[in-house]
Amino acid sequence: MRRFNLALLAAVALASGLTAVPAQAHPARPLGLDNCTADACHFAVPPGTYDVKVLLGADTASSTAISGETRRSLLPETAAPAGERVARSFTVNVRTPEGEPTGPDGTPGLDLVLGGSAPALADIKVTRARHTRQILLVGDSTVCDQPGDPYSGWGQQLPQYLRKGVSVANYADSGESTVTYLSEPRLWATVQPLIHRGDLVLIQLAHNDKTTDEATYRANLETLVAGVREKGGNPVLVTPIVRRWFNSDGTLNNGTALLVNGLGVDHPAVIRSVAAAEDVPLVDLTAKTKSLVESLGVEGSKAIYLYNEKRDNTHTSVHGATVYAGLVRDELVAQGLVPEGAVRVG
Repeated sequence: MRRFNLALLAAVALASGLTAVPAQAHPARPLGLDNCTADACHFAVPPGTYDVKVLLGADTASSTAISGETRRSLLPETAAPAGERVARSFTVNVRTPEGEPTGPDGTPGLDLVLGGSAPALADIKVTRARHTRQILLVGDSTVCDQPGDPYSGWGQQLPQYLRKGVSVANYADSGESTVTYLSEPRLWATVQPLIHRGDLVLIQLAHNDKTTDEATYRANLETLVAGVREKGGNPVLVTPIVRRWFNSDGTLNNGTALLVNGLGVDHPAVIRSVAAAEDVPLVDLTAKTKSLVESLGVEGSKAIYLYNEKRDNTHTSVHGATVYAGLVRDELVAQGLVPEGAVRVG
C-alpha cells in the first residue's frame, strides 16, 4: 500500500543519511567556543542547516539546556556530574525570518542560549550539515515558533526530541487558515520550493478556518498534499490540538473544544477523511490531546494551556507545547516515519 511505502521510504532515507538539502560550502574548520559568552553563543553563518556538537560539564555538577533562534528548544536539560563531560549533538535550521514567516527577520546567523538549573558549556563545534533530513511544519499559532513568553507552539518544542541528522524547519504562522496559508506569498509559495525528496511535511491548519466551508477546506488540504508530493516530499496530516473547553461532566465533547466551526464543519473529521482518501499518514493530535486534557481534568489541564497567565484555552504554555510535541514525536516513530534512533526519549 502507498502509506506503507511512504513510511518505509522516509525511515530508510533518515536511517541511511542521504543528503536532502542542497550542497553547501563547508567551512575549513568548525566554529567553536570563541563565539560564546557565559550564557550564549553567536555564529555568523548564512542561512542553512548546521550540526552542533556540544560538550557539557564543569568541575562542579551541572545541568544544561540549549535553546536557539526564536526560542526553539534544541536540547533538553542534560545533567553532568562534577568533573565529568557529556557530549550531545543536534541539527538546527537557520533561516530568515528566523521565526514566523511573516514576522521580523531576527538576528542574522545562528544564536544559541544556555539554560538549565546550572548551565556549563565546556566546548562546542558548529559545522554545515552534510547528511540531514528536514521535517517542515505548516501550521498556525499552536504550532509556530512563538516570539514571546509565555506562549509556545508545539513545533517550537519538537527539535529537542530529535538527534543530529534531523532538523525542524517550522513555517507555521500565527493567525493562518488553509485559505490564507495558500494565498500569502511568504507562506506556501515560499515553503513548497524548499521541500526536497524524502522530507516530511507536517500540516496542521484548522484553528483559523472559522468561516471556511467544508468543500473549500477539503480542497485546500488536498492542494497542500498534492504540492508536497509534487516536490517528492511525504505529507503528514495532523488534526488540531483541542481547545480547553470543558462540559459540566468533565468531557470535551463540544464544537468549541473539538474544532467544529460556525458553519458546522468538523475540521478533524475532514482531515481524517482526506488522509484516508489520499492515503496520507495521519497524526490524530485532536484525539490524543483530548484524551490527555480530559485525564488531567479542569484544574490539572490549566498548566498545559495559558489559562492561569492569559485566561487562554487555545494556546499552550512551554510545558504544554513540550508535552504535545512529545505526542507528535511518539506518533512519528510509531508509524515508522522517523526511526527510533533519530529521536530522544523522555
